Amino acid sequence: MSDAEQRLADLGLSLPDAAAPVANYVPYVKSGAQVFISGQISLGPDGLVKGRLGETMNVEQGQAAARLCALNLIAQLKAALGGDLSRLVRVVKLGGFVCATPEFEAIPKVVNGASDLMVEAFGDAGRHARSAVACPALPLGAAVEVDAIFEVR
Repeated sequence: MSDAEQRLADLGLSLPDAAAPVANYVPYVKSGAQVFISGQISLGPDGLVKGRLGETMNVEQGQAAARLCALNLIAQLKAALGGDLSRLVRVVKLGGFVCATPEFEAIPKVVNGASDLMVEAFGDAGRHARSAVACPALPLGAAVEVDAIFEVR
């Protein structure tokens, strides 16, 4: 078990199986010392978290959905690294997409759910650049989607 997986376990979390793509794309691409992970939606053990921030969900619910996205990103990274998360050098960038009403402005707070988990799992190596944007709809009705770029050895 890697340090990151132990930190997650200490938080009462475990990595899901890496999800299969739902369209014509691959879940990750390795290029040099970087791994690009396709967007991961808010899928958890109880199914897909659906909703729209500012309409059917509040900030805390959105943060929990973003946290699920982060767990799914880490699961994809583990698959890309042949099961060895200790090869992570750092989380380079997250891109957060939040299904929200036009009036909902707390998009960065929602995406903090994913950002915070990266720091909790990887320590200082989890600190990253980020974008956080709202959109009117996400695939399969998901509340949140997050993609990522990681530097690896």
